[in-house]
Amino acid sequence: MHEDGNGGEEHAGSPEPASGVEQPAFLALERELTVLLRRARASQGEMAREVHPDLEPSAYGLLVRLEECGRQRATELASYIGVGKATMSRQLRALEELGLVGREPDPADGRAWLVTLTEEGRRRVSRVREARRARYAGRLADWDPGEVDELARLLHRLNRGMEK
Repeated sequence: MHEDGNGGEEHAGSPEPASGVEQPAFLALERELTVLLRRARASQGEMAREVHPDLEPSAYGLLVRLEECGRQRATELASYIGVGKATMSRQLRALEELGLVGREPDPADGRAWLVTLTEEGRRRVSRVREARRARYAGRLADWDPGEVDELARLLHRLNRGMEK
């Protein structure tokens, strides 16, 4: 049996035929994504604390984005993460106070600033991400590498579809 979104076991459904969103595939997808997202939230909190004990879990994604994409404007980060300017400003201030990010003038627009990881921020984020990838490798050691590739491809496709 599979765990449902509330930590319980799957219960038998109604005897009526499945149609539309009640199809077993969509019910299974909802259940498995609920479990995955719950675990991801807990993991994000752990990773944030590994970067810095005072780091908010929601700010961890900002650091990963900066590591992957390099310096960006706060408005680009806010759009990517899906938060407002005030929330982004508050998070960036906290990250600056922790010494994980810095700001520099945007050479393309002197009125704007670019946010970048500090060397300390880069070092800490890289260390945590490497450890996370090692945990994935350990937990998926019995998977065929093609299955891991396929999972990554399908998750990417799902994420792209969610942007629409």
